Amino acid sequence: MNKKRILIGAITGAILGVFCIVGANVRFGGTLSNSFLFWFWFNRLLMGVVFGLIPACTILWRIPIRGVIIGLLISLIFYSTSGFVDLTGFLVGGLYGIIIEFVLYYTVTVKEQSSSKNEGR
Repeated sequence: MNKKRILIGAITGAILGVFCIVGANVRFGGTLSNSFLFWFWFNRLLMGVVFGLIPACTILWRIPIRGVIIGLLISLIFYSTSGFVDLTGFLVGGLYGIIIEFVLYYTVTVKEQSSSKNEGR
């Protein structure tokens, strides 16, 4: 288990969660409850943690596919329990999955690969 990967995933998810709650507030005219917004943000945080827990994807072209699939699955949890209220928020979960995967790839996986190559010299 790579703690750095989990931490960066969680931070990225938390930041994207802020964008989510701002977007949801705008889309719904500020009528959403604070608990709804918190759980929306928490879903994105959870998404980041899950991406941090799964093994790193080292094949670049697979990152968007895996990001969309896992991002939508995690978003489906919130979307279904909230009564299928926010389709846009659900779909954006796929995009956020891609973003989190790329952030983890470039901040953790690439750096680990380059440092292991340098250690071999």
